[in-house]
Amino acid sequence: MDKASLAPHAHQVLQDATLPEWPNHYRGKVRDNYDLPDGRRILISSDRISAFDRALAAIPFKGQVLTQTARYWFEATADLCANHVLAYPDPNVLVGRRLDILPVEIVVRGYLAGSTATSILTQYKAGARAMYGHTLPDGMRPNERLPQAIITPTTKAADGAHDAPLTADAILDQGLLTAEQWRTVSETALALFARGQQLSAQRGLILADTKYEFGTDSDGRIVLADEIHTPDSSRYWFAKTYPERFAAGAAPESFDKDFVRNWVVARCDPYTDPIPEIPAEIVLETAAVYINAFETITGRTFTLPDPAEVPLERIRRNLKAYLS
Repeated sequence: MDKASLAPHAHQVLQDATLPEWPNHYRGKVRDNYDLPDGRRILISSDRISAFDRALAAIPFKGQVLTQTARYWFEATADLCANHVLAYPDPNVLVGRRLDILPVEIVVRGYLAGSTATSILTQYKAGARAMYGHTLPDGMRPNERLPQAIITPTTKAADGAHDAPLTADAILDQGLLTAEQWRTVSETALALFARGQQLSAQRGLILADTKYEFGTDSDGRIVLADEIHTPDSSRYWFAKTYPERFAAGAAPESFDKDFVRNWVVARCDPYTDPIPEIPAEIVLETAAVYINAFETITGRTFTLPDPAEVPLERIRRNLKAYLS
């Protein structure tokens, strides 16, 4: 799908999903959440795109892409792990069980990649070989496949703070998880990642790394929460061009969702300056990338809504039964 096809839908953005009549509203960077008295949670994926610790813009259908991509993966991995999903009453909405979220983010990596301070490539370039409780061999190149997939857990930092690397020993010593919880989430995360890599390969993609969030239900059972294998939580590369680009020392080809981010960085310091108004062309180009990512990852056709629909009113209508 190209940006010209999306032009008639440019107005259909869900910038804000505040529903004043709904209880216990919590607004995250991307999702608006509502906790119901019966233990269910309403998660509405907005179209907000955030970077540099601030919201930059709203990308039409980004929320729908994230919700429906996660739905594909929740359904494709349900035999491996229980998840929090109860229903999908709207393309942007997941109704799930409320969980007690575990205080460790489980990041699984299959390749020596990344650019943040906590990435294994950044640390490897700085000379580290022992990290997250693993020891990597000398002589590896950027974006090279690891001998085996590894878990690189981090703390779950509060808003505005940064995640910090952890090891299995630190997780147990600090009492963040019990030994049984750590064993369960580790085995489950590696199984989910293996399934993700297997199905992605069938779609011509490499799932290089991803992150998972787990919680416990009222019975203490470990349950997969949040989202899974979306373009925002995972690094996907195109398998066809990977060998040639790796041999040449070039970055792997991926879904380039950073039009907005790159446009902003070229025009201001996004951490201190006001954000300029982002052109509609850049917004639509980013929307097209997200939709194409959904179709490539899932093999399904993305359905555009009626251009006359107002997203928030549609959501309010589809959720009416849950309020009563």
